[in-house]
Amino acid sequence: MTAARIPTAETAPPLGLRERKKLKTRLAIREATYRLIREQGYEATTVEQIAEAAEVSPSTVFRYFPTKEDIVLTDEFDPLLESELRERPADEPIVESLRVVLRRAVSLGFAEEPEVSRLRTKLMIEVPAVRSRMLESMSVTGGILCRVIAERTGREPGDLEVRTFSMGLIGALTETAAYWAERDHRDDLPTLVDRTLSMLTSGFAGADRSGKSSVPSGPGMPS
Repeated sequence: MTAARIPTAETAPPLGLRERKKLKTRLAIREATYRLIREQGYEATTVEQIAEAAEVSPSTVFRYFPTKEDIVLTDEFDPLLESELRERPADEPIVESLRVVLRRAVSLGFAEEPEVSRLRTKLMIEVPAVRSRMLESMSVTGGILCRVIAERTGREPGDLEVRTFSMGLIGALTETAAYWAERDHRDDLPTLVDRTLSMLTSGFAGADRSGKSSVPSGPGMPS
């Protein structure tokens, strides 16, 4: 059994000139946004200021990011989530596949951009517009999970069990991020993700107050 591979600068295939220019612009917009928010706060930061700091036009900002909230929240995780889950062994319980992929993604994301991870989750709990937009984007992620879980379990993506498990996971992960931020990011985020998955699969009966669980899966869960 091999570990999930999430592309990094070292493993991702080389980009063409056009793609490199687009990526450079996206990163410049994001970095300018984060810098301005740290300096003056979210509400005081305007798209016009972001465009000036990134040395692009406001229309370019909107071409890459439909809203200011999208600049804060957008990442490249959804396509990776789907591909990495599909690469896990077909006979592996879906909860274990999710545990491996999510833990690795969270660990890599925090290792590469720890301050960004903290800022995004802080804004999520402090700015209603950011939290609302995050919930919208997470519904897309839930649809991806429905497809993958359906394929793995031989069910339809629209089955009640598939939908409730997938969207329940999305809601749980959102609350995990909020919990992490509310506690000033003191906890280890990958460990919190593990606790969340344990709770979803075994419930309170299978977990102590630390979140440790000896029950690998719960009745009625996709496996």
